[in-house]
Amino acid sequence: MKLSDFDFSLPDDRIAVRPAKPRTSAKLLLAQGDQITDKHVFDLPSILRPGDRLILNDTKVIPARLSGLRWRDTAQGRMSAKIEVTLLDPQPDGAWAALIKPLKKVKDGEEIIFSDDLSATMISRADGQGLLQFNLTGDDFDAALNAVGAMPLPPYIAAKRPADEADKTDYQTAWAENTGAVAAPTASLHFDDKLLKTLADMGVEFTKVTLHVGAGTFLPVKVDDIADHKMHAERGDVTAQAAAEVNATRAAGGRIIPVGTTALRLIESAAKDGQLHAWSGATDIFITPGFQFQLTDGLMTNFHLPKSTLMMLVSALMGVDQIKAIYTHALNHDYRFFSYGDSSVLLPKG
Repeated sequence: MKLSDFDFSLPDDRIAVRPAKPRTSAKLLLAQGDQITDKHVFDLPSILRPGDRLILNDTKVIPARLSGLRWRDTAQGRMSAKIEVTLLDPQPDGAWAALIKPLKKVKDGEEIIFSDDLSATMISRADGQGLLQFNLTGDDFDAALNAVGAMPLPPYIAAKRPADEADKTDYQTAWAENTGAVAAPTASLHFDDKLLKTLADMGVEFTKVTLHVGAGTFLPVKVDDIADHKMHAERGDVTAQAAAEVNATRAAGGRIIPVGTTALRLIESAAKDGQLHAWSGATDIFITPGFQFQLTDGLMTNFHLPKSTLMMLVSALMGVDQIKAIYTHALNHDYRFFSYGDSSVLLPKG
């Protein structure tokens, strides 16, 4: 298939720059087979059934955007220059891969100071990224980062406004637990504790898995033939308990519904022969039309960027023509798009 098969025209004013308040008041498009209904997130109890299992990504977004200074002794005296850093991925030795602007100005071995407590040394560079070694580790690093870092809002929001204190709550799920993501699993942002309790009380079950969403989720597809696209890799974990819960639900006839494309990609990466297996590692699974889903019976997901890998994923689940109909409906009925936008429940079997 061609990249143009997943394109659509989106007016700029349909990109949400703030979430709905309260979270559950966001609009929700329900697609059951070829039927489309307009609802709200707080209607989920009327959509889900006892025995359904929602798959939740419990990754926690770090405040990965940092502003720092590098200092140098010059003929004019000691001079500083501003450096912008976005953390991308922790390395096994504790260093961090990062986007650094301007990268070419920072020398290997040079120190960048972010606060009185937090600094980092440039170790090396490759593929347009730098490798930074921070002066702190563990809880001390987390505390210093939380004090000075900003949430890494997606480019389409960051272009419209800077991140602020509200984003530290808004851009984090109600069940965020395992630190490591630089982007939120955004369909999950629509839940609050009250809705989770209502669903649990009616017999909907939950399984948590972890996929640390990387900045690669926003990388554009640059090839016309989508078969030539190389998918970015993200780190994930499925516990033995999570696998047992999902397999028990399938055996009992319940539906498996990931909340977000990240949870879907992870469970399909860890699936074999129609069963979920304990798994840990990096996945670069690329789901396009023709993909055979092993576990997924439905999906809750926000509305995605044109010509993105996520448009390809939802088209694989629902069919290209039906996704086009769903997005046309969303555009015609004032749905808000992308990370802080409205959501949908996609049920291919109706």
